Amino acid sequence: MPPTPAAGERRATIWQVAERAGVSHQTVSRFLRGDPGMKPVTKQKVSAAVAELGYQPNLSARSMRTRRTQRIGVLLPADSAFQASALSGAIDVATAEGYAVEVFSVDGGARASFEKVHQLADSGQVDGILALAPLPPETENSYPGRAAIVASADYDEDARSIGAMADGSCIADLMEGLHALGHRRFLHVAGDQTYASARNRRRVFLETAERLALPRADIHDGDWSPSSGYRAVLALTERDRPTAVIAASDALAAGVLNGARERGWRIPEDLSLTGWDDLSLGSFLQPTLTTVKDDRRQLGRTAMSRLIAALRSEPLPEERALSRVIWRASTGPAPA
Repeated sequence: MPPTPAAGERRATIWQVAERAGVSHQTVSRFLRGDPGMKPVTKQKVSAAVAELGYQPNLSARSMRTRRTQRIGVLLPADSAFQASALSGAIDVATAEGYAVEVFSVDGGARASFEKVHQLADSGQVDGILALAPLPPETENSYPGRAAIVASADYDEDARSIGAMADGSCIADLMEGLHALGHRRFLHVAGDQTYASARNRRRVFLETAERLALPRADIHDGDWSPSSGYRAVLALTERDRPTAVIAASDALAAGVLNGARERGWRIPEDLSLTGWDDLSLGSFLQPTLTTVKDDRRQLGRTAMSRLIAALRSEPLPEERALSRVIWRASTGPAPA
């Protein structure tokens, strides 16, 4: 635990931390927000200065100085399972910056969420609102001006990924990695095309196949269920047999795995397989599943950092990639 000031002692200020670390106070603020773009050596300097001085954000002093509540409202949909990690990341940043967070749940879709934003802004209870619940796209330029508002446009009102969370670029990373291992015959087992994430993964698959000049790149359109992946493999003829399957989700990949085994195909010796989601199940399959991990916690950190920057009239933090490939044992060299 950091030391706390003794009775009569004055709290350390952000400027004292900056002086001790040999950096600007803006750099200290970036450190407190968990800015991922900071150099490790700078992080170490600021962290040491914070610990040495026992720096803690002074919530009440800041509130009196700015006449603000130092409270931020976070709006979640009633079914918020997908946003749990994002909420955790958002709270990390807000707490480090000296803000109290109050979480509000709303049921009834995007329009109900927009009405709740108006209600919170009018209440004067919060300085800013982070909407992790989807808002109607047509309302983007009509947010109330009584509180800073950041809407994280990464899920639609049916909890389907959109925006940064629907980025399919990691499909290209998977295909390029397998191409380097000699694979030339690919199959993409696609997810439900009503989801932007599924459409983007399918699109990137086709674009990458064209760029790599693959002799064969087939698509099986289905849903997100394991049975869809299972059926995709059973429907293949020997002439259409791929050496690599790019599944749009880990659940689909699990179905592909079962179908391949039923046909006597070994993974990865006969068929390399990849998924998406980094479900805990994947690291326990045999073989363990190569997949893509979406960093939902960083999504929340970035969204909250943007809100706090807006509150302080500071430049918005840079976006960062939210997905990365995790290579495991289900992928290997193409069969001879």
